[in-house]
Amino acid sequence: MTDDQKRVAVAFFRTNSGREPVREWLKELDADDRQIVGNDLQTLEYGWPIGMPLCRSFKSHKGLWEVRSNLSSGRIARVLFCVNRGRMVLLHAFIKKTQKTPMRELDVAVRRMKGEGDD
Repeated sequence: MTDDQKRVAVAFFRTNSGREPVREWLKELDADDRQIVGNDLQTLEYGWPIGMPLCRSFKSHKGLWEVRSNLSSGRIARVLFCVNRGRMVLLHAFIKKTQKTPMRELDVAVRRMKGEGDD
């Protein structure tokens, strides 16, 4: 597959100071888990729009979506993103530890989606 076959390209949210929190989070994962998340993101790039079980929107937060990745050792990762100008902007990522997505995680993504860089 080539880049011109992508339906939506991935872009990392960048803070005012130039940090890319989701890229930093990905680099902290072990290689196998990083590969799993990367494959899931690539599936979205080429197949957008995709629904469950890989991706879903938040009814409570218009424009906010999550990529749902099952990592090694039974862990679950979420990458929260929005789509802006044909790009999937990766806003926030975390290892999910509860059944419901914690409000603090959603709040971080919403702030970033609104352009409020957090330095």
